[in-house]
Amino acid sequence: MASTERASAPRVLLGVTGGIAAYKSPELVRRLVERGCEVQVVMSRGAREFVGPLTFQAVSGRRVRDDLWDPAAEAAMGHIELARWADVVVVAPATAHFLGTLAAGLGGDLLSTVCLATTAPIVLAPAMNQAMWANSAVQANRALLEARGVRFLGPASGDQACGETGPGRMLEPNEIAAALLEQTGQLRAQSLKSLKVVITAGPTREPIDPVRYITNRSSGKMGFAVAAAAREAGAEVVLVTGPVSLPTPAAVRRIDVETAEQMYRSVHDEIAGAQIFIGCAAVSDYRPREAAEQKIKRSAAEMELALVRSPDTLASVAALPRPPFTVGFAAETHEIAAHAREKLDRKGVDMIAANQVGPDCGFDRETNALTVFWPGGGELALGEGGKAQLARRLIDVIAERYRATGPRAKSSARSG
Repeated sequence: MASTERASAPRVLLGVTGGIAAYKSPELVRRLVERGCEVQVVMSRGAREFVGPLTFQAVSGRRVRDDLWDPAAEAAMGHIELARWADVVVVAPATAHFLGTLAAGLGGDLLSTVCLATTAPIVLAPAMNQAMWANSAVQANRALLEARGVRFLGPASGDQACGETGPGRMLEPNEIAAALLEQTGQLRAQSLKSLKVVITAGPTREPIDPVRYITNRSSGKMGFAVAAAAREAGAEVVLVTGPVSLPTPAAVRRIDVETAEQMYRSVHDEIAGAQIFIGCAAVSDYRPREAAEQKIKRSAAEMELALVRSPDTLASVAALPRPPFTVGFAAETHEIAAHAREKLDRKGVDMIAANQVGPDCGFDRETNALTVFWPGGGELALGEGGKAQLARRLIDVIAERYRATGPRAKSSARSG
């Protein structure tokens, strides 16, 4: 391989934890090296009980790292050096113990500390007994890590070393390498590298009195998944979120707000220098004209509530003299395409991502279905899937359209 190719080779930090599937990990190193990667192996103490460090050194060509307290390495802050070196961190196998450690944010050994310190994407290939994988605590850790932007490959289903059968097998090394590299011959391109992306997520709450408010059913899960995918794609991400109970994706700067007015102000405080704005939040269109200072008591049989329009953050960003590439969301109950295209034109944005919502779809679910629209009749169905998977597809399309359209200026503001 030419030196220029080697200089740009993807750098994979492979973590190996203490499961029987560790015997497959040297083959994974070989598959990655075959595809032009530089591979640095970091082993847990348990992994050494299954495979020796010399095996990994032989196939990777690099000394294995396994000790957080290595005096020579840590004199130069070795765990930080590794965290900065990696383009991606892959843990294969990832045991139930490691999933719990990472979910809890603990850094008791070199591998867990590197995972906490890195801003590179983290990919886990779980391997454990089928009953362990099905355990509610393990599944809660999986959901928490996915919400933070960690990507899971597998597990597969089949015969296990314990004699049982079911989901829990680590994917085969060639499958893991292919999932990371096969489409482009290199690691998933950081299509938004060095760009600033501002994203809104979640609902807003508009107070009626000190104990009541107007809101909607948005959980914020899609917006948080988009933030994690944008960070994975290399962007500097600012996430302005309404009140939700979700963990902040790794390496994302989070700003918590409550009302539409607060979201509007926070976005405009952050939009300077941003190349992309993604308005994923379900912002209240109307708010009470006045909020009562004291709790409203039940008395009359009827009560009228005067509402006024909330500030339109999406349209205001699109109307800036030099706006960022602006993406809106349209959550619709019917005639999705027609309403999405009308919103695209009315708001003056570069793209709309539309989905159907209702009692049995859209809000507060782990899956979603999106179709994106852009000016000139452009349309692309991203299909249905998990919100993390859809978010990655959406970010890919946004990056492609951003490069195709480039910066733009507006001579006059459009009203929304």
